[in-house]
Amino acid sequence: MASGQASGQASGQANDQVSGHANGQANGQWYPREWPDRIRALTAGTLTPVTPKRAATVMLLKDTDGGTDGGTDGGTDGGTDGGTDGGTHGEADTGAGPGPAVHMLRRRTSMAFAGGAYAYPGGGVDPRDDDRDIGWAGPTRAWWADRLGVDEAGAQAIVCAAVRETYEEAGVLLAGPTGDSVVGDTTGAGWERDRAALVGRELSFAEFLDRRGLVLRSDLLGAWARWITPEFESRRYDTWFFVAALPEGQRTRNASTEADRTVWITPAEAAAGYDRGELLMMPPTIATLRGLAACGTAAEALASAPSRDMTPVLAEARLVGGEIVLSWPGHDEFTRHVPTSTAQPPPTTPSDPTGGALA
Repeated sequence: MASGQASGQASGQANDQVSGHANGQANGQWYPREWPDRIRALTAGTLTPVTPKRAATVMLLKDTDGGTDGGTDGGTDGGTDGGTDGGTHGEADTGAGPGPAVHMLRRRTSMAFAGGAYAYPGGGVDPRDDDRDIGWAGPTRAWWADRLGVDEAGAQAIVCAAVRETYEEAGVLLAGPTGDSVVGDTTGAGWERDRAALVGRELSFAEFLDRRGLVLRSDLLGAWARWITPEFESRRYDTWFFVAALPEGQRTRNASTEADRTVWITPAEAAAGYDRGELLMMPPTIATLRGLAACGTAAEALASAPSRDMTPVLAEARLVGGEIVLSWPGHDEFTRHVPTSTAQPPPTTPSDPTGGALA
């Protein structure tokens, strides 16, 4: 599928409740219709924030030659796959342009949280992800604890969740028989049974790796960013973003029941689609894409990960001159101005620090 087709389908099928155009903006910023009321309630002290759940997501990368294979979008059945293009199973590959391509999925429009938005494979931490019996290779738990800003048990759980969720949702496994090897093709029937058991929580990730004689390769991950869902949201997550390269011999596929399509696309192309209002994304997604766009290869992205700032990004809502200003520290492009009264009309133009140059 060409990138224009992917963009058109994204904007045409996304729920207008969360689309950029529905909120008077030119880009694809996810901004649910109920947010203004919840923001007003938070600033008035009548809304109590819920505690965010820990989660992890992985920006899976593969190097491209700057071309496109003209492939068509695939799996909408959340588990079957067809065809291969040398890196994907039945997926769109729109890797035109410089830099590596990133694997993205589009959340089903029926999803209660961020339906229709493009995102990366990921999900919440499983209570069993901190099982000390898990096979482990790469930097120590203490190293990861320092990098992620949590204790050792929490660090293992977050890293484990990143690897587990990537396998559950994309069929890609960052693990191997030894600390310097990675499994090859994981698309057989036996692998699929184990993947389904992980999704159904019938099997812990530690048990899965032990059954397969594998160790988790934490060295294949690079911590990239950390974002926390705004305090006024009813569903909140404290999410660590990682980068990883697609292992040789493995292929992605749409294995997630939460996604209706997947695509390989360069960060620059994806960001351009967002800027045109054609690809719907949450602030962390587009922010991380813009950071990835500066990397020429997957290896370059991984090499730059250790220098990335892991300070949590959390939206702030404050009263300024009779209106509520919603902002994400360090990310001015997402700033919103919310009327203090529902009687006031919403703004008709986005807060765009470029003066519309990106629209």
